[in-house]
Amino acid sequence: MRMHIEGFGGRGGFGRRPALVVVDMTLGFTAQDSPLACDLEGQVANIQRLLRSAREVGIPVVFTTVAYKESDKLTAAAFIDKVPALLTLEAGSRWADVDPRISPLASEPVLNKLFASAFFGTPLSSLLTAAGVDTLIVCGASTSGCVRATVVDALQHGFRPIVPHDAVGDRNQRAHEANLYDIDAKYGDVVPTKDVLKYLEEVGAAHAR
Repeated sequence: MRMHIEGFGGRGGFGRRPALVVVDMTLGFTAQDSPLACDLEGQVANIQRLLRSAREVGIPVVFTTVAYKESDKLTAAAFIDKVPALLTLEAGSRWADVDPRISPLASEPVLNKLFASAFFGTPLSSLLTAAGVDTLIVCGASTSGCVRATVVDALQHGFRPIVPHDAVGDRNQRAHEANLYDIDAKYGDVVPTKDVLKYLEEVGAAHAR
């Protein structure tokens, strides 16, 4: 996973004020009868662990979903033409609901997006800035699509992206591994969930002082 090419693969490191974004862990991606399904069983378990820790520490937690109203189909026409299966994600359908195994709390925003990045066309950047966040932990699906796009935009908005590699998933294992390699080389730090949990414990201890 780690890069060995000179000038690439450095560590951005953890900051002091993290947030957790759970990208598109909706039934449209986690339910096996969906045409957009990924194999995310192990990832769900690790996201549950991350959520428990994040909530204990009291850091911001944000979820995203993708859902298209009839009026959204013009805005996202090029994306839908490229991936017609996106029309499965109709607003108001069960496919746009966050998987009940990791349901958001009432205080946790669920941002609807029409494209890949959790930042594009949403208030995520403003939300994180208002909370004083400097580090964004990105988990969810899919590694090669919405996770990667979110990580790149997080960096471009001035946040330190952290990707727990066992809390993100894809439909294709090769794509998953290749995109984690690229993320770790150029955009964020790819680490195990256990390292993120340790970091969150440290954040909690620092806040308690």
